[in-house]
Amino acid sequence: MDRLIGFDPQLLHDAVLTGINIFILFFALSYLLFNPVRDVLEKRKQKIAGELASAAEDKSSAEAMKAEYEAKLRDVNKEAESILETARRKAKAREEEMLDEAKAEAARIIDRANREVELEKKKALDDMKQEIVDIAAFMAEKVVGNSIDVKIQDALIDETLKEMGEHTWQS
Repeated sequence: MDRLIGFDPQLLHDAVLTGINIFILFFALSYLLFNPVRDVLEKRKQKIAGELASAAEDKSSAEAMKAEYEAKLRDVNKEAESILETARRKAKAREEEMLDEAKAEAARIIDRANREVELEKKKALDDMKQEIVDIAAFMAEKVVGNSIDVKIQDALIDETLKEMGEHTWQS
């Protein structure tokens, strides 16, 4: 037998068997190894896609929570401002109340001082009246001498004071 391009039948037979064995081995390994690896890769792909979806959901949830937090923070700031405004109004009202009380107390002190001044004035007028009576009695005693007794003298003084009027000698 002649050789075909220098290949002998045994070499061709071995080459064909080796090719068939390689295909059988490829399909066996594909079934046993490649499909499980593909399944593992598909599961990993699905897991990664799930994690990405979960991360996106977490991100949107975090943004929602951030927006809620900012809204609450604005509400808290508004409430704090409201509380401060209320406190300012109360302080202003208390200040006005304290001023009114101080003014009322000052008015009471002034009234009391005026009453005390009036009392002192009346006392001074009474003292002055008594001094005038004493001076008039002394002068009348000097003028009249011993001829008039004390009852007549007091009556004359009272009569003179009534005639003069209290306003004449007080001013």
